[in-house]
Order: sequence, then C-alpha cells, then structure tokens
Amino acid sequence: MTDEYTKRSYKRFEEEDDDDDYAGVPSNDGGYYRNDSRANDEEGHSDSTEGHDEDDEIYEGEYQGIPRADSGKAGSMDGGERRKDQEELAQQYETILQECGHGKFQWTLYFVLGLALMADGVEIFVVGFVLPSAQIDMCLSEPNKGMLGLIVYLGMMVGAFLWGGLADRIGRRQTLLISLSINSVFAFFSSFVQGYSSFLFCRLISGVGIGGSIPIVFSYYSEFLAQEKRGEHLSWLCMFWMIGGIYASAMAWAIIPHYGWSFQMGSAYQFHSWRVFVLVCAFPSVAAISALTTMPESPRFYLENGKHDEAWMILKQVHDTNMRAKGYPERVFSVTTIKTVKQMDELVNMGDSAAWHEKWRIKLTMLFHQVWSNFQTIFSPEYRRTTYMMMAVWFSMSFSYYGLTVWFPDMIKYLQKQEYSSQHVTFNFTLENQVHRQGEYFNDKFMNLKMKSMVFEDSLFEECYFEDITSTNTFFKNCTFIATLFYNTDLFKYRLINCKLINSTFLHNKEGCLLSDISDENNAYMVYFVSFLGTLAVLPGNIVSALLMDKIGRLRMLAGSSVISCISCFFLSFGNSESAMIALLCLFGGISIASWNSLDVLTVELYPSDKRTTAFGFLNALCKLAAVLGISIFTSFVGITKAVPILFASGALAAGSFLALKLPETRGQVLQ
Repeated sequence: MTDEYTKRSYKRFEEEDDDDDYAGVPSNDGGYYRNDSRANDEEGHSDSTEGHDEDDEIYEGEYQGIPRADSGKAGSMDGGERRKDQEELAQQYETILQECGHGKFQWTLYFVLGLALMADGVEIFVVGFVLPSAQIDMCLSEPNKGMLGLIVYLGMMVGAFLWGGLADRIGRRQTLLISLSINSVFAFFSSFVQGYSSFLFCRLISGVGIGGSIPIVFSYYSEFLAQEKRGEHLSWLCMFWMIGGIYASAMAWAIIPHYGWSFQMGSAYQFHSWRVFVLVCAFPSVAAISALTTMPESPRFYLENGKHDEAWMILKQVHDTNMRAKGYPERVFSVTTIKTVKQMDELVNMGDSAAWHEKWRIKLTMLFHQVWSNFQTIFSPEYRRTTYMMMAVWFSMSFSYYGLTVWFPDMIKYLQKQEYSSQHVTFNFTLENQVHRQGEYFNDKFMNLKMKSMVFEDSLFEECYFEDITSTNTFFKNCTFIATLFYNTDLFKYRLINCKLINSTFLHNKEGCLLSDISDENNAYMVYFVSFLGTLAVLPGNIVSALLMDKIGRLRMLAGSSVISCISCFFLSFGNSESAMIALLCLFGGISIASWNSLDVLTVELYPSDKRTTAFGFLNALCKLAAVLGISIFTSFVGITKAVPILFASGALAAGSFLALKLPETRGQVLQ
C-alpha cells in the first residue's frame, strides 16, 4: 500500500472549480483543499462571527498558498498516537530533505553554526592563556588561580544543561541567540573589570552562555541534513572547534607579549595586553549572533510542535535556495502535505485580569515543568539503557581527554624547571634560571638586579640589603631573613613561601603586581606555539573521521579511535623531554578527535527531535563535570609521578571503547 504521508506529488496545487465557495473544506483523507474565494468584507473575519465553527475557519497561511497540514484538528491525545505521528513525520521528513537536496543553504548554515562552535573552542582556551598575566595583574594566590582555571568548565556545565533543555521547548535558533548574547556581553565585561571577584563572575556567566553552543549547534544542523550526508557533515562541523583553538592561540601569540598595548589611569585602573586578547576572543560569538539572525528556525522543531505553515515555508526556502544555486530555478517544491505532530493540551487560562508579572510567573513555571518533564523522559524505560551507556562513554572520554591536555603543559613546565636546575650557575647583571639551596648570606647586598626564574631554598639571609630588584618567576622557599632590608623591590610576600622574617623591613615597594612576571617572551611564545601545534594536529584526524564516518559507521569509529588513543597514552611513559611531550600531545589530539566526532553524531541520532538537545545538553554537562575532575586529579600528580595519570587515562579510554560497542549503530537510519 502507498504511504499517504511519504508519497510526493509533483503538482504543487490542483486547481479548484470556480464555483467552490467554501474555504478549508475537509478532504476524504483528513487534509484540506486550497480555496481562492474571498471572504465577505461585510461579514468580517470568521473568528469574530458569533458561533463560528473552527472546522470552517480559513487557517493562517491560506492566502499565502501554503498547503494545509496533514494532521486534522490539533488537540490532546495519548502517547501512542503521538508516537505514531512522530514515526510518520520522521519518514516523510527524510523524503522532503532528499527533495530539497544538499547545497548552498546547508553550506551557509554550516559556516554560521561553525562560528558558534568556534566561540566554544575559544572559550576553553581564553583563561588558560591569560592566567599567567592575570595572576600578576590581580595578585592571585594559588587557590584563586585554580578556581579561575576551572570556573569556565563549571559555567559551561550549567549552560549545557540549561540551554539544552530550553532548546527543545522554545526552539534551537532562539535559544542559541540568547546563549551567545549572554556569552558576548559578559566576555566583553570581563575584559574591563579590575577585581578578581568581578572577573571570576563574568567568566562564569560567559561560560554559562557558551555552554549551550555544542548541544544546540549539532542538533540544529542535523535537522537540515539528509541521512546519507549527516555523519560526514556533522564531522566537518567539528572542525570549527579546532579553528577556535587555533584562533585563540594565534591571537594570544600576537597580542599578549606586546606589553606596550596597554594603558592605565593611576593605580586604580589598568588595561594590559591580555585584556585586549580577552576582548578579541569575543569576536566569534558576536559574528555568530549577527549571522544567525539571517537563518531560519529548524523546520523539524516546528513540525514537532504542530507549526505546519512555518515549517513548510522554511523547507520551501531550503529547496529553492539549493535549486537556484545549482542552476535549476524552474524546479518547484512538490510537497503539498506535511505530517505534523499533534500537541498535548498544556494550555492554562490565566484570564484577562491577571497582572503581567503573574502571567510571566505562570509561564516560567510551566516552562520549567515542561523542561524538567522532558529531562525525566530520557531516563524512562525506553531510553534508560541508552542514556546510562552514553553517560559512561561521555564521562570516560572527557575525563581522560581534558585531564591529559591540561596535564601536558604542566609537565612541560616541570621539565623546563628540571633543565633550569641542572644548568651551570653564571652570575651577571641578571640572575637567571638558577636554584640555590642551603645558602648562607651575611651582610650581602643585592642591588640593581633582575632575577628571572630564580629559586632560593632553605637559605639564610642575615643583615642583607635588597635594593631596586625586579623579579620574574622568582621565589624564596623555606628561607630565613634576619635584619634584612628590602628597598624599592617587587619581592612581595607572595614570593616568600614558608619563610621567616625576623626584624626585616620592606620600604617603598614597587606598586602593584607587575607584568614583568611574564616578560620572558620566549617562554610565552613557547606556550602559545605548543597550543597552536596541539590544535593543528587535530586537522588530519578530523578529515579522516569525516570521510569515513558514513562508511565504517559511528560505533567502529568511536571504539577504534578510543583504543588507539588508549595505546598512545602508554607512550607517555617515555616522554622525558619537552620535545617528546609536545609530539605525544599532537599524536593524542589527532587520534582522539575521531572519538569526539563519533560521539557527537551518535548523540544526535540516538534521541528523538523533541528530546535531542535536552539529552545532548545533559551529556555535555556531564562531560564538563568529568573535565573538572580529570584536571584536578591529573595536575595533582605533576612532578610526583607519571604512572598514575597515564593509568587513569588509559583505563578510562579502555572502558569507554568497550562500552561504545554496546550502543546501537545509527548509520543509515532516518533522524528519529
């Protein structure tokens, strides 16, 4: 039998007899014929006619030539009927996307959503790049530095859950615009605020905003892609996250070391080069907002919510844009009926007398209950097993990936310190890269010196004199100062770790926390260059995964990449030099990207449209929680042992690859 919902007619409309004077006459199959008759001006609109019948009403869009939805009158219904409607819509929607083709419209949307994904990639790197400068500018302690490094992940965790749930209720495009706007505004403010608490708050809210980017972008784009294009083009979209990392590395490399790009207003307000970098990193988010205003909402979202007319117009726009670009402007969009999903009755009559704030309170309360109810359904018996398996895979991947990628730079710094401590001591006008242990200095003078990467441990300074000292990355650990005078130095007390000060005095200290602490430009360039190489190394893996995603399947790609990543972790044991660690960082990043691409595609395809961003947002929030745990645990072992982080990462990746094989394969299936 022919499926009445998936068959296509290549006649857009059938001409009706001129003597048909009734608009919206029901057809035998539940649809509606188009009517060209005009309403009587004297009688007015049918809605204002006393006792009018809704079945005889001219629906919105009739005068625009939009075919009536093939769903009859909307109303309350049970879950079984709704599920049947959703299955019929999924089949028909795939057929419509086949007719619309893949062309200019999808590529335009690809670059627009790519900017939003790029903004997410930039957000991950911003704090890490500015932390060496910001910690001096704001005089941060070690606990404050750690909190600033993790605050973005915590904000993104909240944002992913929040915006993912809202996108299934109020729309992908609208939610993405709101989240990106919040990110842009607070990223801009964070560039100018002076205090640590204000900066921390701005970066937290900025992270909350950008947290919605990944779950919404992938769900949004997937609903414009036909089945045979979905895996490949979602993988191509992942490339913009890498571009965001490259952009952040390049901008940091070009801006932060230029300390001349700064100004200050007295001692109260300072605007240094790292703040310029923070401002520049907000540009991708602003560009994404501007471009997104020209794009339509997902037609699949409209159809799932019973909005036939809006969905039909967007699908016609997709079809016509692609056909014109391919040189076939004469081709007509042949779809005359589209299945829409009937909605559950959730209306509440608030009355005309209710105050505006009461109406908003009720609307927000209803929205919260709808989002929470939608979240609970991903743990219903139908999706429970899939959700728990996906949680385990997301957690294991994120724990190992983020833990290792943050552990790598710290290990490189540790190896650099080891090299410094083994160098031959040479005294000149600059004391540089030296470690002095158990020294005794009596009545010695340190005058007009620059100390760079100096460490004094367990030393005694008695009746010494420090004058006009400028220091960079210099610390005194477990030292004792007796009757010592510090005059016009920047040896602030945070440089004195577990030291004893007996009858010692600080006079005319250099004002503020100076940016001289990052004046080692070679070291700064090295940090940015390593990050640049690490993100660039992702490119080959991204290309390979995009080309093979639809050929070998999502599960094989995910499990295979996880196994190879697990093996690459083993070689970290042999990385005893800076160059070896950089090479291993690039290898791990290039291999693991295939796992992330597969995981993104699987998450999109395993959940139905009305739960897609809710599930994706929850899993992405879990991902950020795992990142915080991984970073905290892995970095605590820097300088102690490499075996424990490697063991944790390898074990997590092995478990993730095993669990991935238990998931259902989604290649070749229509979007639920």
